[in-house]
Amino acid sequence: MDPVQNPFAPGAGAPPPDLAGRDDLRETVRVALGRTRLGRPTKSVLMVGLRGVGKTVLLDRMRDDAESDGIHTIRIEAPEGRSLPGMLAPQLRLALLRLSRHEQAKDLAKRGLRALAGFAKALKIRYQDIEVGFDFDPEPGLADNGDLEHDLQALFEATGEAAQKAGTALAIFVDELQYVEEAQLAALITALHRVAQRTLPVVLVGAGLPQLRGRMGDAKSYAERLFDFPEIGPLSLVAAAVAIGKPLQDLGVGINDDALQLIVERTERYPYFLQEWGKAAWDVADGSPITKADVERASIEAIAALDESFFRVRFDRLTLAERRYLRAMAELGPGPHRTGDIAEVIHKKSTAMGPVRASLIAKGMIFSPIHGDTAFTVPLFDSFMRRSIPGDDWRA
Repeated sequence: MDPVQNPFAPGAGAPPPDLAGRDDLRETVRVALGRTRLGRPTKSVLMVGLRGVGKTVLLDRMRDDAESDGIHTIRIEAPEGRSLPGMLAPQLRLALLRLSRHEQAKDLAKRGLRALAGFAKALKIRYQDIEVGFDFDPEPGLADNGDLEHDLQALFEATGEAAQKAGTALAIFVDELQYVEEAQLAALITALHRVAQRTLPVVLVGAGLPQLRGRMGDAKSYAERLFDFPEIGPLSLVAAAVAIGKPLQDLGVGINDDALQLIVERTERYPYFLQEWGKAAWDVADGSPITKADVERASIEAIAALDESFFRVRFDRLTLAERRYLRAMAELGPGPHRTGDIAEVIHKKSTAMGPVRASLIAKGMIFSPIHGDTAFTVPLFDSFMRRSIPGDDWRA
């Protein structure tokens, strides 16, 4: 079939043709933002899940929903090596400039911009990646102590007061939140706690890998009372079928039931993989309806595409010791696995493998679902490791 018309869109953060199975969570966030805007008590929302479950897509759709409801938003992604102040400062400036155009909030927004100037100048030496334009001179004593936990709290309060005066709310959308350093997470939690205590309309909607829940608790013990942590997993059987079937139906293309069932099985209902299989099935099929034989051929194409991009980009960042550890995990299957069992596969003690395991957790490759267990953060990565490092030579 014509590849130009292919409705499926595998890619990092690329929106699928149909965001199936996530309506309940979108509604939860919509209600939370609406309550925040009215000054009603609510919790910030941090979505956790493996790679490929569609967290980034969902975060962006929620932001669109919020903007449509008149909520002011900022959006950042927290890559490794960037500071939270460095990422927040330019976005908060844009939000405050927008609020300053609201007649009732003008003065408070300008005060927020003065707070931002003091914040950036005081913390520039410590966080050298802070790059932000200064629209006003700092106000002495406002967010300029040089202590992140204190200054971020003052900055959020000033921004929240401006948003409240404008009759709106500020929603901060943060992706890959697990990469933020613990001290900076603690400052973020403290600032959100303070604006919640004052019922100021500032709320966080974040997304990250499963270890994010534990990292937030380590940063501040009361984090579990300040946030909801919905877990984003594979789609339901019905939603997975809709994610494939509806885009095809919209274009007048059918798919046989056994072909659809095979896609659902091969992808294990993970949204990103559904897009890869859907794209490949469209490309190999001669016409409508798509058959089971088409999906069998498409599976070869989909796996090759995943190996070259989705899996390979993560594999290439690994040291030899880290690859060996993940290959040992793969030898045991999808997981989770006991940490001692993994070490035993490569004839090492668990304590000796501790630094490698810690490095893999920091890189977002594995996590610990419960104490003593280890699991992949990337679905189907065990199969990729066995394809990439076949045989037994890796044990040596």
